[in-house]
Amino acid sequence: MLRAAGVGVGDEVVLPAFGNVEVAEAVVQVGALPVFADIDPATYCLDASVVEAELTSRTAAIVVVHRFGRPADVRPLHAIGQRHGLLVLEQGESEVPYDEIARRRQRAAYLDGKLRGVRTPDGGDGHTYEQYVVRVPGNGRPDRDAFARAVLARGVECRVPVKTPVHRMPAFRRCVSLPETERAVDETLALPVEAALTKRDMQRIVSACNSLGGLLQPAY
Repeated sequence: MLRAAGVGVGDEVVLPAFGNVEVAEAVVQVGALPVFADIDPATYCLDASVVEAELTSRTAAIVVVHRFGRPADVRPLHAIGQRHGLLVLEQGESEVPYDEIARRRQRAAYLDGKLRGVRTPDGGDGHTYEQYVVRVPGNGRPDRDAFARAVLARGVECRVPVKTPVHRMPAFRRCVSLPETERAVDETLALPVEAALTKRDMQRIVSACNSLGGLLQPAY
């Protein structure tokens, strides 16, 4: 899509650094420069309020990446594109089969109501729960990682969704301030929410997580 739009050498493309290194690689492949902007802490997608500050006379496009099944609010980003004559592209993730979405939402609602000591995801409009991503509050990475190890030890699968932001990877290293991106990398953890999980599975997830409240600071 970038090539088809004429994006190439000398152009800049604004994109998030929270995951999806393949998007940055695609920008480089057409000869353009990736410019990383911060994310909205609720959606984990580009924050329109900071994107405009990253624009220059060389900006040719903005790439919006939808995260974890939670669609980005693209309206303000398209408005920015219209004001500045920029291409606005959307990058989706693998889609949850339609017949599974309702069951995933039911399981997400159960976790929303039962989990304590973690920040549950902002469901928003149209969330399909490709991943159920919570935040483990506290002092950053050690708290989240200790929580993850303890949950795994109790037989509940979990994983860190983004281990390293793209702007910290050697090939794309930038000296930029992306506080919400850094915080999300340190605090996020994906818990099971698949449609195949039974009620007993869901109870085990809640029990494992809630028994670890002593590891955490209160989630205000």
